[in-house]
Amino acid sequence: MPDTARLTARHARPRTWRVRPRLLSPRLRSHLLPQASRQRPLSARRALLLSCVLVLVTLTGCAGGSSDVPGAAPAPAGGQVLNLYGFSVAKPGFEALAEAYAATPQGSRVTVLSSYGASGDQSRKVVAGAPADVVTFSITPDLTRLVKAGMVDKAWSAGPDQGTPISSVVVMVVRKGNPKGIHDWNDLLRPGIDVVTPNPLSSGSAQWNLMAPYAAESNGGTDRQAGLDYVRSLVHDHVTTRPSSGSEATETFRQGHGDVLLSYENEAIAAIRNGDEFEYVVPPQTVRIDCPVAAVSVSPNHVEAQRFVDFVATPAGQEALAGAGYRPVDPVVAAAHAGDFPAIGTLWTVADLGGWSAVTSELFAKDTGAITAIYSEATK
Repeated sequence: MPDTARLTARHARPRTWRVRPRLLSPRLRSHLLPQASRQRPLSARRALLLSCVLVLVTLTGCAGGSSDVPGAAPAPAGGQVLNLYGFSVAKPGFEALAEAYAATPQGSRVTVLSSYGASGDQSRKVVAGAPADVVTFSITPDLTRLVKAGMVDKAWSAGPDQGTPISSVVVMVVRKGNPKGIHDWNDLLRPGIDVVTPNPLSSGSAQWNLMAPYAAESNGGTDRQAGLDYVRSLVHDHVTTRPSSGSEATETFRQGHGDVLLSYENEAIAAIRNGDEFEYVVPPQTVRIDCPVAAVSVSPNHVEAQRFVDFVATPAGQEALAGAGYRPVDPVVAAAHAGDFPAIGTLWTVADLGGWSAVTSELFAKDTGAITAIYSEATK
């Protein structure tokens, strides 16, 4: 099977560029703050007026982007609103899930409002009090943080899919035609190859992206030093931009930076379907991405939230995810979509590397992780 999977959107949509405006441009400031008022303290009335304008401009600037609070949308009459906090590249998948859930009797009166961002940042926001009903993160440790805080039931992973009904793989996204001839991990270390991947201190996507070549080069963790040597060379010599999340990394690559983007397969598929001139390569060895989903047990909407979480693992939920570019974890649905995804030679898992406890402490913990240390050294 060819290394490079080429997807062509049947109905490609033009990209939408969003620019985050500054709160007050110099010109706007000149209208709001006449020369005389800039030379003396504001009166109470003018101060109140300026505060109101600042609020309006701030709200305008936040519209349409990620935020701490999910965007407002009307719920069906007498219906239920669920607030979802998720990692950035989950957006297409959960938009498909929300639509599929709305088509069911139990979901017909439910509106899912969403906030997306870097996985670790989203997890910390929920612990700090963000009004989440449902959470989905890139990596299990970000969910475990909520369990330790008493916000998610300890039995969240007791089901057959161990609480991770969302799956993908790490791939290499390249420009259309693969002009640099990228096919395997060693190709990324060739002189002059510029690789885009986010910051593992904030992004779960980044941890997966670096875990994949580490697993390949260390033979599943059996030769730890070989894996770390590869990551050190990659990060120090070939990673020149460090976005905070997977979606920001995609945007960086979209703007023309880099020769290769390390990303989730579903994120690559979403970008191509949206009209980006990309292709993606599934290397002979990569890692399986397993993303947790859970209902927040302290939420007043816990019962309805758990229904939605349960739906994700159903055949209908898995079909929605497959349509959004995720690899189904339901074996029947996976078999039906086997031809939609490139085959993989060796697919490593977190379990092969010792489980999340070992992976976190040995590779990604802020104070003890070897890959975190490599990344920190490269940013000095």
